[in-house]
Amino acid sequence: MPTIRSVPSPPSLGPRLLAALAAALLLAPLGPWGGELLAQVGPPEEPPADWGPVSINLEGVEYPAPVEYLPMELYGEDVRLAYMDVVPPAGAANGETVVLFHGYNFFGAYFHEQIEALTGAGFRVVVPDRVGWGRSSKPIIPYSLHVMAANTARLLDHLGVERAAAVGHSMGGMVATRFAFSYPDRTTRLALVNSIGLQDYRLDGSWTGFEEAYEESLDRSWEDIVRGQRGYYVEWKPEYDRYLRIHYGWLQSGDWPRMARVRTLQSEVIFKEPVVYDWPHIEAPALVVGGAEDGEDFPELARNAAETLPNGRVHLIPGVGHNPHLVVPEKLHEVLIPFLRSGR
Repeated sequence: MPTIRSVPSPPSLGPRLLAALAAALLLAPLGPWGGELLAQVGPPEEPPADWGPVSINLEGVEYPAPVEYLPMELYGEDVRLAYMDVVPPAGAANGETVVLFHGYNFFGAYFHEQIEALTGAGFRVVVPDRVGWGRSSKPIIPYSLHVMAANTARLLDHLGVERAAAVGHSMGGMVATRFAFSYPDRTTRLALVNSIGLQDYRLDGSWTGFEEAYEESLDRSWEDIVRGQRGYYVEWKPEYDRYLRIHYGWLQSGDWPRMARVRTLQSEVIFKEPVVYDWPHIEAPALVVGGAEDGEDFPELARNAAETLPNGRVHLIPGVGHNPHLVVPEKLHEVLIPFLRSGR
């Protein structure tokens, strides 16, 4: 499980956009998965003095499985798509593949519990870091859900996978939705875990414009990180400090201005590319699942999504916020794995 080494950046999205997305884009994390953790009630008031810079490409962060790279060209730039391809134990394979789509403030390594549970249940698990995130390249290019879905299809082609279930958390739910919409013949099932994009954010009219949002990203502070990170959880636990460390380390990196620009380009996608109009056209069985304490509107929005998806259903986990896969993975797996197995 990942640990962080101190090595040589993601920004606030701006108060108005954050207000529009509510709990969806709270400034969250990922970091070391091992080591002793300080006993505490809440996040540190100040960043520990030994928390140095963290590479925007996460070279100092361990992943739960070997990371491979798929070279590709996007908008005339040579980039690399990082991914994990984890197969089940010998003799346990069920012949099916699951793709895990990470959130805006995350990368594939935070699915360590799901990788273990799903491979243990016989699934091959593919976990990409989308271009612009994690260990993948950070190009200054237009970002879109269409390109993210297409890159996923290219990765599956590369791996020889014809069909897969799409499971997305947070912004990853938007990407998984667009993949299911764009590639219906390749999507066996769709699961949305505390997905954002459950409404059309354009109707809020809160996007500030790129340059203003970028300047706000550059000015991101420790207090911004802590305030956003705290909002992911009903109850703070010391192990969540690891996520603060990565985001704070990015601020100290010499590449933070580039990362801030990339993240601002990515945040535009969330605002400008609604997926709610994709739902009626997705025939694959769909599960809308998540912690019920993810903003006061989440339960209603989740139920609406499940009702709009032709073959959708909803399952809410009480007393849990935006990150059930980290807080109560066993409760998520109790629902997710039978759903992915059903109909085989």
